[in-house]
This record gives sequence, structure tokens and C-alpha cells, in this order.
Amino acid sequence: MKLRDISRIILAVFFIAAGVNHFISPGIYLPMMPDYLPWHLGLIYVSGVAEVAGGIGICIPKWRRAAGWGLIALLIAIFPANLHMALNDIPLNGKHLLPWVLWFRLPFQLVMIAWVYWSVLLKKPEAQ
Repeated sequence: MKLRDISRIILAVFFIAAGVNHFISPGIYLPMMPDYLPWHLGLIYVSGVAEVAGGIGICIPKWRRAAGWGLIALLIAIFPANLHMALNDIPLNGKHLLPWVLWFRLPFQLVMIAWVYWSVLLKKPEAQ
């Protein structure tokens, strides 16, 4: 098994677990939602569905590229919630995080996007 395959499996497990958690513990995510967004609980469920679908999709070759782009779009879409957390010291699961942790989450979104791109979307080099 190649490194990209292992990486894709790790991503799939991460996104599926995170998505399922949106249904098991939606209350954890409610404080993260910026006030200007409507339908907080509905958006939490929609993002949970997107994470589960994306995690499953990147495991199925036919759906891999679409799922990869969907996960990248999701990571961009949740950025405002992470920014809201950092700007307003929003607790996670009732616990305040260190400020550097909250701010670290913002550039980490770029790492996650790059990880999805590399393991799911990057074309394999042509055989020479």
C-alpha cells in the first residue's frame, strides 16, 4: 500500500468520525457558529453529512475526485466558525482552549486542504 493510499484512509476515518460526531454531540458545535449564520443546528447536521459523505467518497475511486473537491469546499466553508472561535474565545466542549490553539486552527485549515489535495486530487505522475 502506498503512502497516498494510507493517507487517504486516515483522512476518510477522520472525516467520517468527525461527521458522525456532529450527530452524536451537536451541542459541542453550537457555540462555534457565528451569529450571522442562520439555522445553526441545521448547518451542523449538513456539515456532518458532508463530512461522512466525503470520507466515504474518497474511498470509492468513481467518487474520489468529487468527494475530494467537496471536502476542500467544506474546509473553506467552516473557516468562519474557526475564526469566530479564535476571535471570541469560544470554548470547545465547555473548555476554553489556549489562545494559540484557537489561532493555530486557522492555518491548519490550509494544511488540511493541502492534505486532501495531495492524497485525493493530485494526479499521479506519468510513467516514463
